[in-house]
Amino acid sequence: MLTSRGRLIAGAGLVFVAALASQQCSSKPAATTSAATPAAPSLDSSLAPTLSVKELMEHIIDPTSDWIFDAAVIDISKKGITETKPLSDDDWLKVERGGYVLAESSNLLKIPRRMVPSEDEGKPHQPGEPELPPEQIQAKIEKDRALWYKHADGLKAAALEAVRVAKAHDLDGLFKVGDKVDKACEACHLEYWYPGDREAVLKDQNSKVTYDPPKKK
Repeated sequence: MLTSRGRLIAGAGLVFVAALASQQCSSKPAATTSAATPAAPSLDSSLAPTLSVKELMEHIIDPTSDWIFDAAVIDISKKGITETKPLSDDDWLKVERGGYVLAESSNLLKIPRRMVPSEDEGKPHQPGEPELPPEQIQAKIEKDRALWYKHADGLKAAALEAVRVAKAHDLDGLFKVGDKVDKACEACHLEYWYPGDREAVLKDQNSKVTYDPPKKK
C-alpha cells in the first residue's frame, strides 16, 4: 500500500485529543495564565459533550479520516498494480466532506470532555507499554496548552487542504494531502502518546516507499 499512513489515528489516535478532555467544566473563574499558554475553553454546562475522547476518535475522527486515506491508493502485489481513485462527483464529495468533518473535529479536540468512557476510567496502565498513561498525557498538555492547540490546528490545516483538493478534483494533490493529514496526526502522537517510541516510528516513516503519480502528458 503506497499511501503513507504510518500509525493511523485508529488506536494511537485515541489519545490524539488526550489531556484536554479530562478538564471538566467548572463555574469557577478561570485561573490566570500567561499569553503563551491559553486557558482551557469554558463550556456551558448545557453543552456537555456526549462522547469521551476515546469514543470521539473511534466513531468520528478515525473512520472519517479513511474517507481521505482510502480515496487514493496504489496497491502493488503479486497480482499487479491496483489503483483506487475518485471516479465520480460523489467520490470527490465524500473526500470533501471528510475534510470538513476533520477540520471541525480539530475544534472538538479543544472542548473539555472525559478522556475515556466512565467505565474505562481507573484501569491500570500496563508496565512496559510504549504509550504514556492518561494522567501523564494530561500533565504534558497542561504544562503547554499552546503546543496542544498547535497540533490541533495542524490537523485543521491539512483537513482544509483536503477540501480544496477535492473541490479541484486534483488526484495528485489527493495523494499528497493524505500524507499531510497522517503526519499531522502522527506528530501529535509522538508528542503525547508514545514519545518513548519516537526513534522507532521515525525510522519506520523514513523507510516507507513513496509514490509519485505519473505526470499528465
